[in-house]
Amino acid sequence: MTLQLVKPALEFLPEYKAALERGWSADNVRGNVAAREELQKIATDPAAFVTALDDPQAKGGPIKLPDGSTVPRLPGFRRWMWDGAFCGSIGLRWQPGTSELPPHVLGHIGYAVVPWKRGRGYAKRALALMLIEARGTGLTFVHVTAHPDNVASLAVIRANGGRLVECFREPAAYGGKESLRFRIDLTIEAGPIVAHAAQGTVDAAESPCGMSDGVEP
Repeated sequence: MTLQLVKPALEFLPEYKAALERGWSADNVRGNVAAREELQKIATDPAAFVTALDDPQAKGGPIKLPDGSTVPRLPGFRRWMWDGAFCGSIGLRWQPGTSELPPHVLGHIGYAVVPWKRGRGYAKRALALMLIEARGTGLTFVHVTAHPDNVASLAVIRANGGRLVECFREPAAYGGKESLRFRIDLTIEAGPIVAHAAQGTVDAAESPCGMSDGVEP
Protein backbone atom coordinates (compact mmCIF):
# COMPACT_ATOMS: atom_id res chain seq x y z
CA MET A 1 0.00 0.00 0.00
CA THR A 2 1.22 3.50 -0.85
CA LEU A 3 1.96 5.63 2.20
CA GLN A 4 -0.97 7.78 3.33
CA LEU A 5 -1.50 10.32 6.08
CA VAL A 6 -4.42 9.37 8.30
CA LYS A 7 -6.12 11.35 11.02
CA PRO A 8 -5.38 9.79 14.42
CA ALA A 9 -8.23 7.46 15.35
CA LEU A 10 -8.90 4.72 17.86
CA GLU A 11 -8.58 2.02 15.21
CA PHE A 12 -4.97 3.05 14.57
CA LEU A 13 -4.11 3.65 18.22
CA PRO A 14 -2.91 0.13 19.16
CA GLU A 15 -0.07 0.34 16.63
CA TYR A 16 0.84 3.87 17.73
CA LYS A 17 0.92 2.70 21.35
CA ALA A 18 3.06 -0.30 20.39
CA ALA A 19 5.58 2.02 18.71
CA LEU A 20 5.82 4.11 21.89
CA GLU A 21 6.36 0.95 23.92
CA ARG A 22 9.20 -0.04 21.57
CA GLY A 23 11.02 3.19 22.44
CA TRP A 24 9.99 5.40 19.52
CA SER A 25 8.64 8.92 20.11
CA ALA A 26 6.94 11.49 17.89
CA ASP A 27 8.82 14.16 19.84
CA ASN A 28 12.38 14.37 18.51
CA VAL A 29 13.55 16.58 21.38
CA ARG A 30 11.94 15.21 24.55
CA GLY A 31 12.13 11.62 23.34
CA ASN A 32 11.41 8.97 25.98
CA VAL A 33 9.98 11.51 28.41
CA ALA A 34 7.33 12.53 25.88
CA ALA A 35 6.66 8.89 25.00
CA ARG A 36 6.00 8.01 28.65
CA GLU A 37 3.66 10.98 28.99
CA GLU A 38 1.72 9.88 25.93
CA LEU A 39 1.46 6.30 27.16
CA GLN A 40 0.00 7.61 30.41
CA LYS A 41 -2.55 9.71 28.54
CA ILE A 42 -3.52 6.72 26.40
CA ALA A 43 -3.99 4.57 29.49
CA THR A 44 -6.12 7.24 31.17
CA ASP A 45 -8.41 8.14 28.26
CA PRO A 46 -7.54 6.83 24.79
CA ALA A 47 -10.41 8.67 23.06
CA ALA A 48 -9.39 12.01 24.57
CA PHE A 49 -5.77 11.39 23.57
CA VAL A 50 -6.68 10.79 19.94
CA THR A 51 -9.04 13.78 19.83
CA ALA A 52 -6.38 16.12 21.24
CA LEU A 53 -4.03 15.37 18.33
CA ASP A 54 -6.31 17.22 15.93
CA ASP A 55 -6.58 20.74 17.36
CA PRO A 56 -6.81 23.41 14.61
CA GLN A 57 -8.54 25.78 17.06
CA ALA A 58 -5.83 25.46 19.75
CA LYS A 59 -8.35 24.40 22.38
CA GLY A 60 -5.87 22.21 24.26
CA GLY A 61 -3.74 23.19 27.20
CA PRO A 62 -0.25 24.73 27.18
CA ILE A 63 2.68 22.99 25.50
CA LYS A 64 5.57 21.79 27.67
CA LEU A 65 9.00 22.69 26.30
CA PRO A 66 12.06 20.43 26.79
CA ASP A 67 13.26 22.52 29.75
CA GLY A 68 9.93 22.03 31.54
CA SER A 69 8.56 25.52 30.86
CA THR A 70 5.19 25.93 29.18
CA VAL A 71 3.93 28.11 26.34
CA PRO A 72 0.47 28.70 24.85
CA ARG A 73 -0.62 26.10 22.32
CA LEU A 74 -0.76 27.04 18.65
CA PRO A 75 -3.38 25.73 16.24
CA GLY A 76 -2.16 22.47 14.80
CA PHE A 77 -2.72 18.82 14.15
CA ARG A 78 -0.89 15.54 13.76
CA ARG A 79 -1.26 12.96 11.06
CA TRP A 80 -0.06 9.39 11.27
CA MET A 81 1.88 7.77 8.46
CA TRP A 82 0.18 4.57 7.36
CA ASP A 83 1.03 1.94 4.73
CA GLY A 84 -1.28 -0.72 6.15
CA ALA A 85 0.63 -0.41 9.42
CA PHE A 86 1.83 2.51 11.55
CA CYS A 87 4.95 4.16 10.11
CA GLY A 88 5.40 7.44 11.96
CA SER A 89 3.92 10.83 12.78
CA ILE A 90 4.02 14.28 11.22
CA GLY A 91 2.64 17.48 12.72
CA LEU A 92 1.76 20.95 11.49
CA ARG A 93 1.29 24.08 13.62
CA TRP A 94 0.82 27.71 12.71
CA GLN A 95 0.12 31.14 14.14
CA PRO A 96 -3.28 32.58 13.17
CA GLY A 97 -3.20 35.43 10.68
CA THR A 98 0.45 35.07 9.67
CA SER A 99 2.93 32.59 8.23
CA GLU A 100 5.50 33.66 10.83
CA LEU A 101 6.02 31.71 14.06
CA PRO A 102 6.73 32.85 17.63
CA PRO A 103 10.41 32.58 18.68
CA HIS A 104 9.93 29.43 20.77
CA VAL A 105 8.58 27.44 17.79
CA LEU A 106 11.43 26.16 15.62
CA GLY A 107 9.35 25.25 12.57
CA HIS A 108 5.87 24.64 11.22
CA ILE A 109 6.35 20.93 10.57
CA GLY A 110 8.00 18.16 12.56
CA TYR A 111 8.06 14.48 11.68
CA ALA A 112 9.44 11.16 12.89
CA VAL A 113 9.42 7.77 11.15
CA VAL A 114 9.64 4.60 13.23
CA PRO A 115 13.07 2.93 12.85
CA TRP A 116 11.66 -0.24 11.25
CA LYS A 117 10.06 1.76 8.40
CA ARG A 118 12.98 4.03 7.53
CA GLY A 119 14.80 3.96 4.21
CA ARG A 120 11.60 3.71 2.16
CA GLY A 121 11.12 7.38 1.29
CA TYR A 122 8.23 7.71 3.74
CA ALA A 123 9.39 10.97 5.34
CA LYS A 124 9.77 12.54 1.91
CA ARG A 125 6.25 11.56 0.86
CA ALA A 126 4.73 12.46 4.25
CA LEU A 127 6.20 15.96 4.06
CA ALA A 128 4.87 16.34 0.50
CA LEU A 129 1.39 15.36 1.66
CA MET A 130 1.55 17.68 4.67
CA LEU A 131 2.49 20.61 2.43
CA ILE A 132 -0.85 20.14 0.69
CA GLU A 133 -2.60 20.45 4.04
CA ALA A 134 -0.46 23.47 4.95
CA ARG A 135 -1.65 25.27 1.83
CA GLY A 136 -5.19 24.60 2.98
CA THR A 137 -4.61 26.58 6.20
CA GLY A 138 -3.69 29.70 4.20
CA LEU A 139 0.03 29.56 4.92
CA THR A 140 2.21 31.04 2.17
CA PHE A 141 5.35 29.28 3.37
CA VAL A 142 6.53 26.90 6.06
CA HIS A 143 9.78 26.60 7.96
CA VAL A 144 11.29 23.19 8.67
CA THR A 145 14.45 22.73 10.73
CA ALA A 146 17.09 20.04 10.97
CA HIS A 147 20.47 19.65 12.62
CA PRO A 148 23.46 19.88 10.25
CA ASP A 149 24.37 16.22 10.87
CA ASN A 150 20.86 14.94 10.13
CA VAL A 151 21.69 14.09 6.53
CA ALA A 152 18.52 12.10 5.86
CA SER A 153 16.23 14.90 7.02
CA LEU A 154 18.18 17.51 5.06
CA ALA A 155 17.62 15.43 1.91
CA VAL A 156 13.89 15.11 2.68
CA ILE A 157 13.47 18.86 3.12
CA ARG A 158 15.43 19.76 -0.01
CA ALA A 159 13.52 17.20 -2.09
CA ASN A 160 10.33 19.04 -1.12
CA GLY A 161 11.62 22.44 -2.22
CA GLY A 162 13.31 23.52 1.00
CA ARG A 163 15.67 26.48 0.66
CA LEU A 164 18.18 27.17 3.42
CA VAL A 165 17.46 30.57 4.95
CA GLU A 166 19.58 30.57 8.09
CA CYS A 167 21.94 28.78 10.40
CA PHE A 168 20.96 29.48 13.98
CA ARG A 169 21.38 28.32 17.53
CA GLU A 170 18.29 26.82 19.08
CA PRO A 171 16.86 28.46 22.22
CA ALA A 172 18.20 27.16 25.51
CA ALA A 173 14.92 25.33 26.12
CA TYR A 174 15.79 23.04 23.20
CA GLY A 175 19.41 22.52 24.18
CA GLY A 176 21.09 25.41 22.36
CA LYS A 177 22.37 23.27 19.47
CA GLU A 178 23.26 24.64 16.06
CA SER A 179 20.49 24.06 13.56
CA LEU A 180 19.46 24.87 10.01
CA ARG A 181 16.18 26.51 9.04
CA PHE A 182 14.67 25.88 5.61
CA ARG A 183 11.80 27.69 3.94
CA ILE A 184 9.37 25.92 1.62
CA ASP A 185 7.35 28.37 -0.45
CA LEU A 186 3.74 27.25 -0.74
CA THR A 187 2.87 29.74 -3.47
CA ILE A 188 5.07 27.91 -6.00
CA GLU A 189 3.53 25.22 -8.17
CA ALA A 190 3.74 21.78 -6.58
CA GLY A 191 6.90 19.87 -7.36
CA PRO A 192 7.00 16.27 -8.62
CA ILE A 193 6.66 14.64 -5.19
CA VAL A 194 3.66 16.76 -4.20
CA ALA A 195 2.10 16.43 -7.63
CA HIS A 196 2.03 12.65 -7.26
CA ALA A 197 0.79 12.73 -3.67
CA ALA A 198 -2.80 11.81 -2.90
CA GLN A 199 -4.87 14.91 -2.30
CA GLY A 200 -5.67 15.40 1.36
CA THR A 201 -5.76 13.20 4.43
CA VAL A 202 -7.52 9.88 4.78
CA ASP A 203 -10.06 9.65 7.59
CA ALA A 204 -10.20 6.44 9.59
CA ALA A 205 -13.57 5.59 8.08
CA GLU A 206 -12.18 6.00 4.54
CA SER A 207 -8.92 4.15 5.07
CA PRO A 208 -8.67 0.61 3.66
CA CYS A 209 -6.87 -0.51 6.38
CA GLY A 210 13.00 10.26 8.77
CA MET A 211 12.81 12.56 11.23
CA SER A 212 13.04 16.39 11.39
CA ASP A 213 14.23 18.23 14.44
CA GLY A 214 11.02 20.23 14.71
CA VAL A 215 8.89 19.42 17.73
CA GLU A 216 5.47 17.86 17.32
CA PRO A 217 2.54 20.09 18.29
